[in-house]
Amino acid sequence: MPSTEDTRRHFETLREQALGLRRQGLSRRRIRDRLRIGNNDLLNRLLAGEPAPEWTSKPNAKDELRARARELRTQGWTYDRIQAELGCSKSSVSLWVRDLPKPEPRYTREEQLELMREGLHFHREAQDRIRRETKREAEQSVGRLTDRELFLAGVALYWAEGTKDKPHARRETVAFINSDPGVILTFLAWLDLMKVDRRRIRYSVMIHETADVSGAEDYWAGLVGAPATFNKTVLKKHNPKTKRKNTGEEYRGCLVIKVLQSAELYRRIEGAWCGIVGAAHRSTDDMSV
Repeated sequence: MPSTEDTRRHFETLREQALGLRRQGLSRRRIRDRLRIGNNDLLNRLLAGEPAPEWTSKPNAKDELRARARELRTQGWTYDRIQAELGCSKSSVSLWVRDLPKPEPRYTREEQLELMREGLHFHREAQDRIRRETKREAEQSVGRLTDRELFLAGVALYWAEGTKDKPHARRETVAFINSDPGVILTFLAWLDLMKVDRRRIRYSVMIHETADVSGAEDYWAGLVGAPATFNKTVLKKHNPKTKRKNTGEEYRGCLVIKVLQSAELYRRIEGAWCGIVGAAHRSTDDMSV
């Protein structure tokens, strides 16, 4: 049986041979076969501390990206710019260049704020152009309204903004209220289509008492045109605890339009609205078949 000293000398001899073969560029498998070593643990001990030959290192596909990222960072590029340029993740950029000194900012704080304001201005201008173009195209797509189309539009407008008859409050009268001048003019055109004599129409303004009441009255009177009969303006009491947003020169309150002797007209409106609802429901059913 070999002594401990013999075992140690044998191991050192074997290690010298293994290291020599490794430095010649041999793989672990070839060393193991050459020295007839069948135990990987022993091979690991023989080659301990000896680096693997360069040819055994697999090339890293990100080496070039890493080198380029470091180059750009030394030129003062930010993480975001490097990420956009190289198409890699921001975390990878941080890992590759975090040992490099942080570049000096290209702009002062004031200059950065100004650039941000300019960028926001151009962004909003672009959005406004898109909005205007979309609205213009939609407006032009309408073209001329037929009497039927105006009739249906007026019925829908009234059912959205007009007073309605209730079982607990019989109100078979046409009364319409809105603050949008376009809606008011469209409803008046609808009343003309329905052959409603303008002498049967009464107007009144509803507005907060703290607003420009006389200016609002003049505005609505000019919108509906003369001759027009206006009842007394209804003033809304201002609650000091409520912070109103409908203030300023553009706030003119609402215009109320009432049609005298309009029970029959109201019934026609309600009936036509029921017809629209039924037709829309049938159309939905047809599409689902």
